Amino acid sequence: MDVFQAIIIAIVEGLTEFLPISSTGHMVIVSSIMGIAENDFVKLFEVVIQLAAILAVVIMYWKKFFDFKNLRFYLLLIVATIPALIVGALLKSHVDKMLESPLIIALILLLGGIVLLFIDDFFKKNHISHESEMSNKNGLIIGVFQTLSVILPGLSRSAATIIGGMQQGLTRKFAAEFSFFLAVPTMFAATIKSLYDVYKESPEILNTENLDLLMIGNVVAFVVAYLSIKFFIGYLSKNGFKMFGYYRILLGATILILHFSGFKLFTH
Repeated sequence: MDVFQAIIIAIVEGLTEFLPISSTGHMVIVSSIMGIAENDFVKLFEVVIQLAAILAVVIMYWKKFFDFKNLRFYLLLIVATIPALIVGALLKSHVDKMLESPLIIALILLLGGIVLLFIDDFFKKNHISHESEMSNKNGLIIGVFQTLSVILPGLSRSAATIIGGMQQGLTRKFAAEFSFFLAVPTMFAATIKSLYDVYKESPEILNTENLDLLMIGNVVAFVVAYLSIKFFIGYLSKNGFKMFGYYRILLGATILILHFSGFKLFTH
């Protein structure tokens, strides 16, 4: 991976992490198209630049994250994060294997897109717009929905938690915001775990050149993620999820067409 490739991957991460269109699927596809060879550092890079996305959320909602009197907020995040941590630890090898299958990712993109086409109509009467109105059960069920994105690459953590939130009665806007909040402990834990695994098994990967690429990737991903969140909330409040549903269906169909045409999309 060179500097240009690192910047492109970081832009893709920043654009897609908080949109319900699967950041992992997009990074895998773009990496394949650019011919980036799969290795431990590339896998680490794609996880660690999520730190920048975490920082973008924390800065945008800093009053929420640093309101230490609001213990309810922190408790809900803990409850909602636990299922994904357990499932992720148990099924990491399963997920890594599924990421090698364009058919699985394409089908999950398609099915998720169909759900997003109708989700606004399914949950028109939702009224929960603040964490004070949520129960621990609400948080836990949203956390269970998040595990679906761990088990099914291409579903999108954002899509899974937003759908889960709306199924639990959260308004469209608050479901998206709670998805952002939940991303912070979830992605932070995943990043720390990846860094620990690399340091334990292949510490030589964290050389000066690769650390420079990680720094560049994080800066780019932060800026793009910050802008992406602002766009998403503004667009969602006015228009709903249908555009994202159509995009997922188009992307999934494109992957299927390329795959059955003999194009080796997942060769990295």
